Amino acid sequence: MKNLRGTYVHRGDAYRRRKRLKQTTLALSFFGAAAFVVANRKPATRAAEAAPVHSTGFRLNVATDRSLAFALDSARGELELVRAQLERAQKVINFSSRYNIGAQLAGNIVDVASAEGIDPELAFRLVKLESDFNVHATSPVGAVGLTQVMPSTARFYVKDITREKLYDPQTNLRVGFRYLRGLVDEYDGNVKLALLVYNRGPVAVAKSRAQGDNPSNGYDRIVTKGYRGSGLME
Repeated sequence: MKNLRGTYVHRGDAYRRRKRLKQTTLALSFFGAAAFVVANRKPATRAAEAAPVHSTGFRLNVATDRSLAFALDSARGELELVRAQLERAQKVINFSSRYNIGAQLAGNIVDVASAEGIDPELAFRLVKLESDFNVHATSPVGAVGLTQVMPSTARFYVKDITREKLYDPQTNLRVGFRYLRGLVDEYDGNVKLALLVYNRGPVAVAKSRAQGDNPSNGYDRIVTKGYRGSGLME
């Protein structure tokens, strides 16, 4: 056999062996690394699979949103209540000072007039002229109390009411203002005509009108002097 050591062929074989050895080494290294990764890999968790996708948009929490709406409504209601209380207090102070009467009486007139749908401004004018705020006032014809209502008229609104009961401020105010409110409605919002009927009675006013006379005796002008309201609560 011919000795090829040192020849071109021999050198070619040596090169090819080194190349195969290098490739084999690289392959073994690759598979070894792959096996290490596979052996040490942790399985994916359910939580990771179910991980939520976060959005940059605004998300509503229904429970929180309802609680916030309830809190806002409550705060709004409380604010309206405070505003109403302040408005009432201001009215009581103003009327008490203007007519030189106690705050309790002024408060009663404001509250009862408002409850019966009468403008408090008109209510104070009427009480001033009728009784000058004297809860015990009694007219020669038998009209009683702050609004000077007749017991017979009062019984249309409070059955079996007594004359003595009409001296109670709140009862008297309630009956008197309810009567006035009914008259304003009956005469289609004509406050002056309603006041004349309140003062003179429906028969006397109707008779004057039927005869073509002016039914005014000056009462309506005194009560409404400088007054620009409708007579009723706005």
